[in-house]
Amino acid sequence: MAGGEVTGNSTGAPPQAGILEGVNPIVYTPSNPITLFIVQAIIVIIFCQLLTYPLRWLHQPRVIAEVLGGILLGPSVMMRIPGFEAAIFPPASMPVFNNVANLGLIIFLFLVALEVDIRLFTQNWKAALSVGLAGMILPFGLGFAIAWGLYKQFHVDEAIGFGVFGLFIGTALAITAFPVLCRILSELNLLRSGVGVTVLAAGIGNDVTGWVLLALCVALTNNSSGLAALWALLCCIGWTLLLIFVIRPPFIWILKRTGSLHNGPTQGMVALTLLMVLASSWFTGIIGVHPIFGAFLVGLICPHDGGFAIKLTEKIEDLISVLFLPLYFALSGLKTNLGLLNDGITWGYCIGVIVCAFAGKIIGGTLAARANKLLWRESFTIGALMSCKGLVELIVLNIGYQAGILSETTFSMFVVMALVTTVATTPMTKLLYPNWYQKKVERWRKGEIDWDGNELNPPESLQGGLKKGVDTEIRRLMVHLRLDSLPSLFTFITILGPESVTKKQVEPETPDGEPAEVIIKKRPLEVHGMRILELTERTSSVMHLTTGEDFYSLRDPVVNAFRTFSQLHDVAVSGRVAVVPADSYAETLMTQADEVSSDFALIPWGESGSTSEDQSFPITADTNERFKSLAHLEFINQTLEKASAVCNAGIFIDNGFGGITKPVDRPELQRTKSAISIRNQVDVAALPVANKSHHIFFPFFGGADDRVALRIVLQLVKNPHVSATIVRINGDKPTTAKSGAAASTSTAAGEDNSDTNKTVVASTPGTLTPEADVEDGALYATLKSSLPEELVNRVTFNEVTIAAGKEELKEIIVLAQQAVGNTRDNAGDVVVLGRRNAKKAVDVGGSGAIPDLKNTVGEVAERLITTGIRASLLVIQAGGRGQA
Repeated sequence: MAGGEVTGNSTGAPPQAGILEGVNPIVYTPSNPITLFIVQAIIVIIFCQLLTYPLRWLHQPRVIAEVLGGILLGPSVMMRIPGFEAAIFPPASMPVFNNVANLGLIIFLFLVALEVDIRLFTQNWKAALSVGLAGMILPFGLGFAIAWGLYKQFHVDEAIGFGVFGLFIGTALAITAFPVLCRILSELNLLRSGVGVTVLAAGIGNDVTGWVLLALCVALTNNSSGLAALWALLCCIGWTLLLIFVIRPPFIWILKRTGSLHNGPTQGMVALTLLMVLASSWFTGIIGVHPIFGAFLVGLICPHDGGFAIKLTEKIEDLISVLFLPLYFALSGLKTNLGLLNDGITWGYCIGVIVCAFAGKIIGGTLAARANKLLWRESFTIGALMSCKGLVELIVLNIGYQAGILSETTFSMFVVMALVTTVATTPMTKLLYPNWYQKKVERWRKGEIDWDGNELNPPESLQGGLKKGVDTEIRRLMVHLRLDSLPSLFTFITILGPESVTKKQVEPETPDGEPAEVIIKKRPLEVHGMRILELTERTSSVMHLTTGEDFYSLRDPVVNAFRTFSQLHDVAVSGRVAVVPADSYAETLMTQADEVSSDFALIPWGESGSTSEDQSFPITADTNERFKSLAHLEFINQTLEKASAVCNAGIFIDNGFGGITKPVDRPELQRTKSAISIRNQVDVAALPVANKSHHIFFPFFGGADDRVALRIVLQLVKNPHVSATIVRINGDKPTTAKSGAAASTSTAAGEDNSDTNKTVVASTPGTLTPEADVEDGALYATLKSSLPEELVNRVTFNEVTIAAGKEELKEIIVLAQQAVGNTRDNAGDVVVLGRRNAKKAVDVGGSGAIPDLKNTVGEVAERLITTGIRASLLVIQAGGRGQA
């Protein structure tokens, strides 16, 4: 060897510069396996994510995409490409892939157990026990029967007897995928229904029993004699008792001492819990039972009190769901070879397995549910839901394949069965239990209709007719509760609610008597609050829902603050929490408004311009961002669309209402000069609002929305702190003065306004019919002339005629700016607008316009927002039984 050359037989260090030295980046090397593993993980995640999006439109769970991704990568499709398996999934690399996937499986089974709340089973034990047992015994028997043919036709390992094989096949057909079932029920909004509660309670018992049977199968397979299997089961039972009675009490004590039970687990408690999971998995693994059972047992002993299980799940679920779990199900797909299903006998058995899986679950679950006095259609729905296999079935099949119980052909048949049963669950449920049937059954059980749909107790709107007229007021208010909008909501409720107690002088009955003072109690304002939490695909989100909306309604801090404030201000109040998907927000709000017979629904516009309430960064968004969120604009539009058939609705856009001005930008750090000044620097306490007055500006264009808005304005001004300027926009009259300008005649309420020849009149385009214009004029005149005496000095009626053209909106904005936002130390002013103005102002766009916002709140409101008026906006839409 000369000149420092390295010969071919040299044992020098491998190249360290990787591809820079010509090394193939995807070649597996035992000394550096991570390189190829990263490539494998990237491919698996990309395949799963690409399949998730189209399957989501078909309402299929994520597990279907993960399994299909694995099948596509396996010998059924991609591995048929020459060189693909050797390059991407060489056999030598699979132990590393398998170890990472199984570690993810262990943590996932721990999460599955965390999701299981035994209290749900105990509270509904009768229905759960009957449906769960019937849903297991019949499919178990059918599975044991078809196992005989499968054993004779496809079994290859003579060491596995028929008893173990039949026990495993029966278990595989009897099991129900509890995690996937929760997600399907949440997506279909059935979790809190009678059907959903029954299925969940039965699914918990089914899940636990299935894992016990599977542990028995694995113990019998992994131990050479029955005596050794018996010892393994006894050790497993002993370990379970040790966890429950010895480990659990001090574990809960530590959680309480560290505050993790109610405040969420600390990093140390997360580490301790995961150490328990790994230790328990190690123990169940060394006694001949699969390690996943140890993880499952630790999950069962974790407390659900204080939301600990939910908060722990939130900390670890994303990494498991996005990375580890797809790897495991891809591993299942890599073992699935659909090419082995290549003859009539094989496909006959495959179809037979699918039929047994459906028949056993549907028949057993249906009969048991019917025995619990559920309707036939509800009972069939329960049976169909119990037939869902999902990811739990695939875990069971993989364990059987690894233990040698299943051959490759039998494994592939059962993977097909798991896919078919899982895919079919959602369509079958929608077909058997559609939304119209759910609503019919709910109303029938409440006694509102008979079974044929005939009304038994007609609603108030049908009994008393529509209350249209000058006396129409908001008596039942429904509000969307948001944490960032509570100050403005509280202020609005305060000025809307009338005095609940008034005093009246009564003349004496005799001449010598003295006048008596009688206290008259008025009917209080009813306010129904609805707080909405988003239901996502995350396990923790589904756990929130399975815990119960009623539970959160009693403990939610926003709802409780709303209740306390309302009761202290003599307002009748109710509040509840709903956990629904983001696309169901509008429907949920309007359904609640309909159920409480609301007169008016108030929807606050979020400070951040989004439907979520993430307060981790509580900085108010600026105008450009607050009103550009397409998701929020769609939510507002959907809410208003649905409100048109239910009740009047209003969108409240807060801008300092209540006297609180919120900073838009991130607060800057303040420079200090010394440590003494830092210690002496304290926040100055904000003084009470000295001027509690509010001024309302309302341009009355005409139309149904404006008529409702006019009445609401007059109801608001009954509060002594509120004054109003009501401007009627005239149109379609000949010009009598300068064109292109706006002029007005202002009169206090009740005064004569006969000098109208000074008004500048111009034609205003719009769709207002002469009949509607007359109706608007009559209502305006009636309300003006009948104004109570105590309101005369606080309400000003104006009439303004604006020339049509490019300056039209600008002149309306000038009027608004002159009326509101001029008293900086008051409690906040409001501009009230009808959403759909009958006399539509001409919008010529502009650089500051927000196109989608105009279609949502109307042209005038959009221009006021972009102009930056110093007042809040209330945009009102007429609808439902309150429409004028």
